[in-house]
Amino acid sequence: MNTINLIKINLGKINLRKKLIFILPLLISLFLIIVFHGEKMQNQTIDFSAIKAVPESAWVKLANQRILFGHQSVGNNIMRGIKDIINDNPQIKLNIIENPQPAQVLTPGFIHFKIGRNTDPQSKMDEFAKIIKQEDDKEPDLAFFKFCYVDFSANTDVNKVFNAYKKTMDTLVSSFPKTTFIHVTVPLNSNPKNSNSWRTRAKILLKKILNQPLDKLIVNKQRNEFNELLRNAYGSKAPIFDLASIEATFPNGKQNVFHNKGKRYLSMVPDYTKDGGHLNEMGRKVVAAKLLVFLTQLF
Repeated sequence: MNTINLIKINLGKINLRKKLIFILPLLISLFLIIVFHGEKMQNQTIDFSAIKAVPESAWVKLANQRILFGHQSVGNNIMRGIKDIINDNPQIKLNIIENPQPAQVLTPGFIHFKIGRNTDPQSKMDEFAKIIKQEDDKEPDLAFFKFCYVDFSANTDVNKVFNAYKKTMDTLVSSFPKTTFIHVTVPLNSNPKNSNSWRTRAKILLKKILNQPLDKLIVNKQRNEFNELLRNAYGSKAPIFDLASIEATFPNGKQNVFHNKGKRYLSMVPDYTKDGGHLNEMGRKVVAAKLLVFLTQLF
C-alpha cells in the first residue's frame, strides 16, 4: 500500500481539527518530496551530431523543396529552433519564409504560417485544407500542420477529432498526389508533478490526498490517445513526425511517463519548457534538429 493510500485511511478515522493538525506538516513534507522528485537532466547533454552527419548534398536538396507548415505558438517555437540550428550550422541553406498566403510564394523554401484558432482543432484542419487547395497546380513538395496542446482538453472527444483529421488528410492526399503530406503527433504538457510551477505541484498533491480525480490536470491522456490513433493509422503508410515522443525523451533516451488509471502515458521533459507547454530554448533546438534531419530523410 503506497503512502497516499495510507494517508487517506488515516484521515478517514480522525475529526476535522485533528485532520488539520495532521495534514499541515504532512503537506509540507510531501510537497518537498514532490519538488525534488522526478527525472532531471543533471549532466545530460544534447547530442546534435545527427545534424553534422547529414551530407551537404541532402541539405541542398532540402533547400530546393517547397515546404508548407501550418501551426500556432508551439510551431513558432519550432521555427525559432530551426533558425537556431541554421545559425549554428552554416552548411544548411534553408530559406525560412513566413507568409499567411503561401500560394503567393513561388520559390523554394520552408514556408510557415498560422492556421485556425487555439482550442478549436476543426478550425485548423479546415484552414490547412483551404490553404492547400489554393495551391492549384503548384502542389508543394511537402506539407504538414500541427495541432497545439491546448486543442485537447479533458472533455475532448478524441475519436471524433481523429476521424475529422483522417477525412481531411485523406482527401488532400487524394487531391494532391505530387505532395508528400506529413503527419505530426500532438505536442504534450509537462507532467504536473514535474511542473516548474509550485502551485501545480501543490494542486496535484492535494487532489491525491483528498482523493479527487486528476483527469483535468492530466490532459496529456487525450493527447496520447490521439497520437496512438495517428500512429496506428499512418505508421506504415505515410511519414509521421513524432513530436510528442521527441518532447517526452531525455537526451539519454529515457522517456518521461506517468500513469493514470493503470495506463502509461508520455509527458514532456520538464527541462524542455518553462511554462509546462511551450518549448524553451533547449526544447526548441531538440525538436528543430530532429525535424530537419527527418525532412532530409524523406528524399
